[in-house]
Amino acid sequence: MLVSSRVADKPTHVHEESPMPDTVFLPDRIEVTRVIPAPAAAIFDVVRSPAGHVAIDASGMLQDFTGEPAEKVGDTFVIHMDRESLNDIPLGKYDVTVHIIVFERDKEIAWDLGPDVPVAHFYGYRLDAAEDGGTTVTAYYDWSKVGDDIKGRFPIVPESALRATLGILERTVKKGQ
Repeated sequence: MLVSSRVADKPTHVHEESPMPDTVFLPDRIEVTRVIPAPAAAIFDVVRSPAGHVAIDASGMLQDFTGEPAEKVGDTFVIHMDRESLNDIPLGKYDVTVHIIVFERDKEIAWDLGPDVPVAHFYGYRLDAAEDGGTTVTAYYDWSKVGDDIKGRFPIVPESALRATLGILERTVKKGQ
């Protein structure tokens, strides 16, 4: 697991009190990184899109979508889920609304599940220039603000799934989605 921090170019947030923690050096956060031989713009187009989320998901939970690619903080789209893929909680099929909480074109995107799911966890991707025109992509998942009463259920998505998602992202970007 790679843990890193950003100081400059702080992202903008939709909430007055940021849903993002002050630091990434937390035990309740996973970050995985992979260099993808593609420009940041091509990668960002996949990760800002609900179709892209479904296409690159390694957990098996994301089944379909409704909505358009995100353009700014505050945008939303719906992901049709199937929790049976994890075989942990018998939720079956359900929908979640993705709420974009960080949006810096070609640099970073993050989302939570908004007020409908009162569990303070979020996901995101950070993109940085790499050598040879590639992009260093960091996928992160943070549940540091989840209450102690349910914190034991986390992480829902394991590090291996985040890592696999980056591999699928590389394959997807190469195909031109």
